[in-house]
Amino acid sequence: MTGPEKTEARKNKILEAATRIFSEKGFQDATISEIAKAADVSDAFVYEYFSTKENLLFSIPGEHMQKLHQDLDFHLKLIRGAVNKLHATLYMQLLYYSDHPEFTAVMMLTLKNNRKFIDTEAHRKIRDYLKIIDRCISEGVESGEIHADIDPYYLRAALIGALEHIVINWLLRKNPENLMDAFEPLFEVCLKLIHKEPKAAGCPLLSQIQCPLLNGCSGESRLRASATHEEK
Repeated sequence: MTGPEKTEARKNKILEAATRIFSEKGFQDATISEIAKAADVSDAFVYEYFSTKENLLFSIPGEHMQKLHQDLDFHLKLIRGAVNKLHATLYMQLLYYSDHPEFTAVMMLTLKNNRKFIDTEAHRKIRDYLKIIDRCISEGVESGEIHADIDPYYLRAALIGALEHIVINWLLRKNPENLMDAFEPLFEVCLKLIHKEPKAAGCPLLSQIQCPLLNGCSGESRLRASATHEEK
């Protein structure tokens, strides 16, 4: 292993140790010394590459988001249909959270509440991921799969917000015990709100009835009104 490779391997060990310790103890109670000890490096090495504990925290999501983004790019090329792509995108996000609980705890319980995180390179990678969801929504509106009168920004906010609510509940209460058990019921609810179903054909018989009493009525109410009209 070359010098640069050794350095990169040590940095990865530091990030892994920091993720584990931040998730267990929280950012405030964790120390650089215990992170360095867990990574089998010196305190000076940690400061040399991350300068502060906060910068170390902000460095954690970068590689994770890049990996998630690469996986999505690969799989979405094989999927047809905007709603199917949206399903796959949200499913893979939740699966990644489920497979990396320590990283997920740092993301959801620590970084989400840090305003400085918004200005970091790692947060830019998160915004790049959100653009994938935006593209799925735009494609769905263009193809007619998603209602055109739904604001894409608020739709994305609702989808991500619902997903993160489930994740946080899982982290704090282990409910559901298996995080992935929550995905399909959640997506079904979202689908009912966004999916543009084809309009059902009207009844040819009722469409031929020209009666003022029936104007403005539909379905069962029309049938009742028709029966009442005939009785009279």
